[in-house]
Amino acid sequence: MDTSILQEHRARIDELDEQLICLLAERFEITKAVGELKAKSGLPAADPQREKDQIAQLHEVARREGMDPIFGEKVFRLIVDEVIRHHLQTADAHGETED
Repeated sequence: MDTSILQEHRARIDELDEQLICLLAERFEITKAVGELKAKSGLPAADPQREKDQIAQLHEVARREGMDPIFGEKVFRLIVDEVIRHHLQTADAHGETED
């Protein structure tokens, strides 16, 4: 086995992992601002129609990229669930609650 190729692949994976975390941090920073706007406006933390639309779009992207759309949806759901959790905390801090 050529260990230098393996090391190159691993180094690239490490770079991509770092980029993913940085992108997620940026995404969460933006969704934090969205959560503040929603809380101040009394809007619900979740937007099921937007999530449905995003999932449909991400399925298309996944197919185009040769990736399993269901896996992409699972990753998206994990991210969105965390965003909604943050939105609920923000709403609670602003005295808004969802029943």
